[in-house]
Amino acid sequence: MSTGRYDLENSRALYKRARRVLPGGVNASARFNPALQHPLFMERGEGAYLYDVDGHRYIDYNMSHGASLLGHGHPAVIAAVREVLEKGILCACETAIQVEVAEQLIRLFPGSEMVRFTGSGTEATWHALRIARAYTGKWDVVKFEGHYHGVNDTVGFSCRPRLELAGPPETPRPVPDSAGIPPENAERVTVLPFNDTAALECALRQNAGLIAALIMEPINYDAQGLRPTDEFIRMVRALTHELGIVLIFDEVLSGFRVGPGAALANTGITPDMTVLGKAVGGGLPLSVVMGSRAIMETCTPSGPALQSGTYNAHLLQVIGARAFLREATRPGFYEHLNALGERLYAGMREIFAQRDIVAWVQGIGCRFGLLFGLDAEPRNYRDTMRQDMDKMAAFHLACLERGVYLHHFSPHHGYSIAHTMADIEETLDVMDQAAKEILRHWRR
Repeated sequence: MSTGRYDLENSRALYKRARRVLPGGVNASARFNPALQHPLFMERGEGAYLYDVDGHRYIDYNMSHGASLLGHGHPAVIAAVREVLEKGILCACETAIQVEVAEQLIRLFPGSEMVRFTGSGTEATWHALRIARAYTGKWDVVKFEGHYHGVNDTVGFSCRPRLELAGPPETPRPVPDSAGIPPENAERVTVLPFNDTAALECALRQNAGLIAALIMEPINYDAQGLRPTDEFIRMVRALTHELGIVLIFDEVLSGFRVGPGAALANTGITPDMTVLGKAVGGGLPLSVVMGSRAIMETCTPSGPALQSGTYNAHLLQVIGARAFLREATRPGFYEHLNALGERLYAGMREIFAQRDIVAWVQGIGCRFGLLFGLDAEPRNYRDTMRQDMDKMAAFHLACLERGVYLHHFSPHHGYSIAHTMADIEETLDVMDQAAKEILRHWRR
């Protein structure tokens, strides 16, 4: 299905070199592109665009898996990094800037009263679960099928399980996401179907005395953007509160996607703890654990749960967060993002309808899922497994060859504040060409 105009000689040559020194030729498994049989090697990023080592420009709809909500190399973040360089790249020190950023986050996330910083989203979910266990004196954790909480041995189960291994829909079996996770860890994890109130209530009431925490993505972007029903999310909050279970919202992806703060900020649903990552660092590697004062003071030195690290709240990361928060709270920030989304999502739906391609566009805030073969909104992970993966792969590759970067096999895509309406129109033109190409391919 190649256009014949898409040469990646330099990427292929770099991949050959990389395979000698990097396992699989990459530093993260998601960067390998199965359709190309190698990763794309990038030269630079600028605003809404990526430029690869072969000279191609892409309108980026991966945006660092959601970390670059301001776009690549935003001037405010660059200025912040320069400020840190002048201060001596302070590490393992407390400064006024960490306090300022923590205060701002608490204002934006209702229910949060204290903050701790760390590096990756995986670290943040791991710390949050340890704190919850120390706080409750219980050990077990509940998570939902299709939800992802990092490469975390505690809850590294059933993010994208093969259905033949996953057990009955009502009582999923914990399927490890990776080799190397101790099998006994599965004994401490209960996996539930998303948006199933009966399964939720049964599991929580039967095991309340064992369950320390329930962790979830309030918007499940890692399964194409699944939304909780009102009944379901209200029952999650009511039951965890009643039964003494710490409710943790993993907002590594969903934070700041639909507004300046929590994904469910306007619903009245407030978790006990919140985990942030991705966008909050302005493209720099920062994550955050937040929660009520009573829970967070379980952390050392106030309490018994060890939470420390040389690079926690590194000034380079935290000053990037300060720059991000200043930009994200400016008037007009979300109005611009929402206008882009309205045009992009409506345009994609129109293209698929005109080309007679069955595909569901699941757009929520500034990130979206594309599910080929679905004609109704999915409610849980197993609904999403009905999608046509071959058509999805073909569409992604056809877009890539024409300069629109949809990260291959990613369950979610997104845009940034740096994208313009002209970028959206160019994207829709490319997507229409890609749709026509996959139709020709499938009609042969």
